[in-house]
Amino acid sequence: MKMKKLMQLLFLSCLKATELIEKKLHYKLVWHETLQLKVHKMMCDACKTYEKQSIFLDHSISHKFKSEVKESVDIEKLKQLIHNHIEKNTH
Repeated sequence: MKMKKLMQLLFLSCLKATELIEKKLHYKLVWHETLQLKVHKMMCDACKTYEKQSIFLDHSISHKFKSEVKESVDIEKLKQLIHNHIEKNTH
């Protein structure tokens, strides 16, 4: 029974892996999420590719957005709203 629990902890679906990839772009993952994601990406080329593309898009959009953002936009408030949404949907 312990082995089954260990397997459930280590192995993620691609859906959960992509959620962690997106979360990782803006927040620090807890140790078990980091481990789960590493194990998943060792076996899943699609999620490795997704992560590379997601990082590229995030950096590109952030750079473009920051260069055009008006001072009235509160970036920290937007980050907090995203964080709250992620937390609400991952627990």
